[in-house]
Amino acid sequence: MQLYIKLAWRNILRQKRRTFIVVLAMMLGIGLMMFYDGLMAGFNQAIYGNAIKVLGGNVQVHAAGYRGEVEEQPLLGLADDKLVVQQALALPQVVAAGRRIRTVGLASSPEGAFPVSIIGFEPQAEMAVNLTLKYLVDGRLPTADDGDQLFIGKGLADEMGVTVGERITLAGQSRNQQLRNRTFTIIGIFDLGMPDLEKQTVYMSLAEAQDLYSIPNSSTEIAIYLQRIGQENAVITALNKSITGYEIESYETNFPELRNAVGNKNGIMTIFSFVLLLIAGIGVMNLLLMAVYERTREIGVLAALGLKPGQISRLFLVEGVMIGLIGLASGVAFGLVLNGILMQIGIDYSSYSDMASYMALITGKVYPTWGTEQLALRTVSVVVICVLSAYFPAYEASRNEPAESLHFV
Repeated sequence: MQLYIKLAWRNILRQKRRTFIVVLAMMLGIGLMMFYDGLMAGFNQAIYGNAIKVLGGNVQVHAAGYRGEVEEQPLLGLADDKLVVQQALALPQVVAAGRRIRTVGLASSPEGAFPVSIIGFEPQAEMAVNLTLKYLVDGRLPTADDGDQLFIGKGLADEMGVTVGERITLAGQSRNQQLRNRTFTIIGIFDLGMPDLEKQTVYMSLAEAQDLYSIPNSSTEIAIYLQRIGQENAVITALNKSITGYEIESYETNFPELRNAVGNKNGIMTIFSFVLLLIAGIGVMNLLLMAVYERTREIGVLAALGLKPGQISRLFLVEGVMIGLIGLASGVAFGLVLNGILMQIGIDYSSYSDMASYMALITGKVYPTWGTEQLALRTVSVVVICVLSAYFPAYEASRNEPAESLHFV
């Protein structure tokens, strides 16, 4: 094998220009794939991460039996919910954790009745992470002492034809299945730039929800916010070790539509990356195929000296793998440098927030990651594609007859 490596390395260096062009193509392809991976991971945090901050956290804790009745939004009180919050905040990945009561009901005004998700929460616990609190456009933010007062989205306010200071009625069932109606004053309106999402939820103080739905001194959900997407499993594992008797689930279970959106995006990204790798592989095949025709006499000499067809074929395969590894190393270095720079300065997409509804969740700059999330897969793909790309030229070289090759001009 050492002889093959020496001969392959000599042949690679003999055609410096062509080798440089193919390695450059692979470097750009792999580097740009790493940039794409890093940028998509940054988008995940900017868009899906912010969507999680609107929907209710990366991880949610519920009482045992909640999942079996989730369609009915059961009001199952959590035992010792303050201990759960304390254990969550002790984990290094956790940014915030707050107690909530989540149920469903109807919001009514002279314009009609509208189905909504009703959330009683602790504003002070979620102030730094809940995006609805950062997009106040009218009125004031909710506080823990609020009574019959609601914080709603602009989409719902427009649909119901109400403004700050006006009153609407909420109807829903308490934990004891009793119908509860209460009239609330609108104290604040938030605007995420996504009317459909804003129509879905109204917020009140946790204390008011506890009184309204007969859940004194307790909550039905703990919303846990993490530093970034991808840390959910580690946090769930840690919590399951420190507390028992609860159902602890990530946003992938609680918000399947968001999980599907992330999965679809990753699938498209994988196809795009494979196409780029295939293009680079075609470049390697072209280089080796041209090398076969240009080195026909050399191949004849090698055969005349006793190299068998399989050995000649192996030599070209080694060349293909070596070129692939050189291109891979160059591409990884290029990708790390490119992403390292962009991680410091960020990419400002805020001016494009009106292009699509989901872009409204980008609150400023997008910061890519190192782009190494798919690096192992990329490495294996490059080696496999280079071997496959080198196979045909290697096969062509092994078929040459020594006598004919020596007389080739």
